[in-house]
Amino acid sequence: MNRLQSELRRLYWPGTETLAGDDAASSPLIDSNGKVRAMVMELKGPASWEVLGRVWHGVQAELELPAPAIAVSGTDGLQLWFSVAEAITMPHAHAFLESLRLRFLPDIDSRRVALLPALAASASRQDLHARLVPALKEQTGNWSAFVAPDLAAVFADTPWLDIPPGEEGQAALLRGLATMKQPDFEAALQRLAPPAPAPSVAAPAAATVTVARTDTANGDASPTHAPAAASPASEDPKRFLLQVMDDDTVPLALRIEAAKALLLHSTAR
Repeated sequence: MNRLQSELRRLYWPGTETLAGDDAASSPLIDSNGKVRAMVMELKGPASWEVLGRVWHGVQAELELPAPAIAVSGTDGLQLWFSVAEAITMPHAHAFLESLRLRFLPDIDSRRVALLPALAASASRQDLHARLVPALKEQTGNWSAFVAPDLAAVFADTPWLDIPPGEEGQAALLRGLATMKQPDFEAALQRLAPPAPAPSVAAPAAATVTVARTDTANGDASPTHAPAAASPASEDPKRFLLQVMDDDTVPLALRIEAAKALLLHSTAR
């Protein structure tokens, strides 16, 4: 194992799987339990560092997290590679990235921002996560690579390298990066969570449904109300949130909110 592979393992490898190439049949960034340590945000069309730099600066200044690695995609995007010390589930990782997007890039078309790992059920396992960096992009003949912060803006118009980057130089760029400790990751998620809605003044004791009641005196039917049976989901909020998170028919934004709520619930225990 060379120095670059050692740094990639230190920062992004989720478990004990063997280090594989970019053409592996399944993403090596996802372990056998579906957990990850690498989280990637990519901005494309155009790959503006002025825009993506908001996230890079914001996570350090506002959330007090380690700086993510910066990479050119080899095609049309700039990337931020985040590292967390302990492997987390893919929905939790995606929820973190979506929270960052909403906080720092609310004015940017979401179609320009790729968040990986993805939650698309139709994607293949390899497409669920980013391709390894550095790597040759066969469709362009160019290379993805990690770049220094002071050079990121230079690659806005051409987010690639024409030649393979040096392994020692890539390892040196990663060597100075730290990984997020679990308490810091959880604290950042809580700070990114939207404010809780204000409690209602009064809540009904039980849901009601309208039924027909027949007046025995004159045979007229008039509406009345009877308590409705409690929903199983209302009795078990955790199970309900899991159902929402795993339901492909639910809008993605709601699934992400359910994932964040579950994570906050688990860390509060």
